[in-house]
Amino acid sequence: MLYIDTPRWPAHGRLWAHLISDVSVTELHVFAELLGVPRRAFERDHYDVPAHRVQTAIWLGASLVTGKEIVARLKAAGLRRPRHLSESARPSRAVK
Repeated sequence: MLYIDTPRWPAHGRLWAHLISDVSVTELHVFAELLGVPRRAFERDHYDVPAHRVQTAIWLGASLVTGKEIVARLKAAGLRRPRHLSESARPSRAVK
């Protein structure tokens, strides 16, 4: 299943949402490609999605949830990848 939260994270003059899968990273990448979100928007365990694409994500099947639920679902699925545990300690290139 795919989930997206309400766009509330400001960056680059826009608001951004988080898109996740509780099944696999592969499912997440396929959905993001279908949505037209570039791979560079992937950050460890989620995609940053601009606000103008959220309704399309929902139309394509993502469920709208809270930011807290995004984290809870990632943890429950074993897919959460906190920054401090990531393979690379370098700063993220994805927009936030």
